[in-house]
Amino acid sequence: MRSGYQRTRRKLPLLRLANTFSGGALSADGDLSMSVEGALFISYVLNMSDEPSDLSPRSNKEAMRRGLLARCPHCGEGKLFDGYLTVVQKCSSCEEPLGLYRAADAPAFITMSIIGLLLIPVLGFGFVAFRADPLTLALVVTAIVGALTLVVLRLVKGAFVGFLWAQREIDRGA
Repeated sequence: MRSGYQRTRRKLPLLRLANTFSGGALSADGDLSMSVEGALFISYVLNMSDEPSDLSPRSNKEAMRRGLLARCPHCGEGKLFDGYLTVVQKCSSCEEPLGLYRAADAPAFITMSIIGLLLIPVLGFGFVAFRADPLTLALVVTAIVGALTLVVLRLVKGAFVGFLWAQREIDRGA
């Protein structure tokens, strides 16, 4: 029979990983308090198997299309977002742990690049075609760009989370 020290020692690498990932706390008696993300990560790691069905290639195009439509990249039925930009922890339809796929700053960078490239011709065309007062043009373009940015950001984040899912690029913590 193993001593308490040996049992705890066997569990420590996994507990340290969860603690690092979730910002949880390891108590003196070996219990771990962690966030929902930490629990999802641990269950994901423990349930991974070496079956070929789990390692089959995922379609980037299909996953990104489903993400663009704000649907689960796995089944295409469940919601991807809870609110405006918050990714759901699990798909309501297929139970895929979508909360593990962290998009971070990439969607914002891609959105700024797209909107910035669209802004140059819009300003040039608007100034020449409408001959508006520069202050009026600036206010109108600012409103249009602001609204367009909010729409494009959600689309890009959905597509990017779909891409991360297709690549199996989960957030493994710091």
